[in-house]
Amino acid sequence: MFVVSLKLTGSREQAAPWMAAHKDWLQAGFDDGVFLAAGNLLGQAGGGILVHGLEEGAVRERLALDPFVANGLVEVELTGFTPAKTDSRLQFLLPS
Repeated sequence: MFVVSLKLTGSREQAAPWMAAHKDWLQAGFDDGVFLAAGNLLGQAGGGILVHGLEEGAVRERLALDPFVANGLVEVELTGFTPAKTDSRLQFLLPS
């Protein structure tokens, strides 16, 4: 599992023309079943995504297709972790 931070490096105005394509890219991740959650970063410009079911290389390939990443509008931080304990609703995240 990976936590992705996309920190805006420019202005919101620079990102605006790419917002619809970014939202389409996010939806594709949900449709493919690999994005579990996405939203705004608190206290700063940018967003976060929880990714499950992909190896790091595949996550990086998918991130490269994000219009914000492809156009140099965000700095990407990728943090991988393996859950050792979860709420019962999230048991599917535990390694088998």
